[in-house]
Amino acid sequence: MASNDKEVAIEFLPLLRVYKDGSVERLIVSPIVPPSFEDPETGVSSKDITISENPTISARLYLPKLTQPNRKLPILVYIHGGAFVIGSAFSSDHQQYLNSLVSQGHVAAVTVAYRLAPEHSLPIAYEDSWAAIQWVVSLSLDNYVDKEPWLANHGDFKRVFVGGDSAGANIAYNMTMRAGIEGLHGGVKILGTFLTHPFFWGSKPIGSERRVENKKSFLCRLCEYIYPEAPDGIDYPKMNPLGPRAPSLAKLGCDRLLVTVAEKDQLIDRGVWFYNAVKESGWEEVELVEVEGEDHAFHFMHFGSENAKNLIKCGVWVWLNHWSLRPQILWPAVKRLLKAFVLKDLRIVNGMLCLWRAIV
Repeated sequence: MASNDKEVAIEFLPLLRVYKDGSVERLIVSPIVPPSFEDPETGVSSKDITISENPTISARLYLPKLTQPNRKLPILVYIHGGAFVIGSAFSSDHQQYLNSLVSQGHVAAVTVAYRLAPEHSLPIAYEDSWAAIQWVVSLSLDNYVDKEPWLANHGDFKRVFVGGDSAGANIAYNMTMRAGIEGLHGGVKILGTFLTHPFFWGSKPIGSERRVENKKSFLCRLCEYIYPEAPDGIDYPKMNPLGPRAPSLAKLGCDRLLVTVAEKDQLIDRGVWFYNAVKESGWEEVELVEVEGEDHAFHFMHFGSENAKNLIKCGVWVWLNHWSLRPQILWPAVKRLLKAFVLKDLRIVNGMLCLWRAIV
C-alpha cells in the first residue's frame, strides 16, 4: 500500500492511483491464494507453473477430480479481467470461479498471469498471453521436451478453448484473431472462444454511450494511458475490433463463439455491437447471452447467485465440454439451452442439463 504523503500523478478511480515517484497503488485487490490439492468443495486440484523465465510469465493450472484417469479432457486457456491494470490469475475470486468452472465443465484449465499496466504498458499483456497459448499447444508436439504432465497426460489438444472476462475477454478475442491469422504451434485449432463482458471501446459512441462524451470518458483516458504508443489511439484494432485498421472478423481462428453481456454493464452496447458484426461477417455458429438485471463481472461480484451459477451451467459447461462430441446433434440443443437461460426458463435449463449428462 502506498503512503498517503506521496504526490499523486494520475488516478483512475476506483481502480488505481499512480504517484509521481512511479509507484502504483491498486485500490481493488482480491487476496492472493495458494493453489490447492483437491479443493474440498469441488475436488479440483491446482498448481502454479512458470511458462517463461525471460520475460517472466507464470500460470495456474487446474485439473478436475479424475473419475476416468484415461479420459482426455478439453483444455481451456482462461484470461482474467481487471481493465489490464488489476486482477491476478492467483486471486481468491478467480480461484473460486475456476474451481467451479473446471469441476462442472470437467476440463483442464490454464489461467495466464500476464503482466499488468501501467508498469508494463500494452501490448505486453497480449504478448504474454500469446506466449502462454503457444506454450500450451506446444505440448501437443511429440518432440517437445519437459512436457507439463497434467496437460500432456490429460489434455485433448483437439478440444482447445480460449475464454476470459472483461479485459481478459478482450485478450481472448485478440488471441483468437491472431491464431486465425498466424496459426498455432502443431497446427492446433481453437475449437471455441467465449467472451464474458468483453472490454471493447472506440472513439465514436454507440447506443447508450452517447450520453457521455467518449473522448473524455474514463475508459478512453484509461486506454490512452495504458497504451500510449497505440498507432490509432483508442481505435487501435485490439481495443476496437471494428476500427479503421481492424482485420476482418471472418478471420477469427475458432469454430464457434459465445458472447455474454449484462444488462446494467456500461460495456453492453459494445458487446452486442461486436456480436452483430461477427454475424454480419458470415459467421453462423456465434451466440449472444444477455443476462437481465446484472452488472459487469456479476459472476465474480455475486459468485454463488442463481445467475452466476446458471451462467456457468448454460454458457460454459456446455460450451467447453459437450458440443465437440456430437456437434451436428448437440449444436441446435446448445442454442436452445442458451435461449432458455436468457428467458430464465430454469425448468428447461435444468431438464436439458439432466438430459445432457445422460447422453454424453
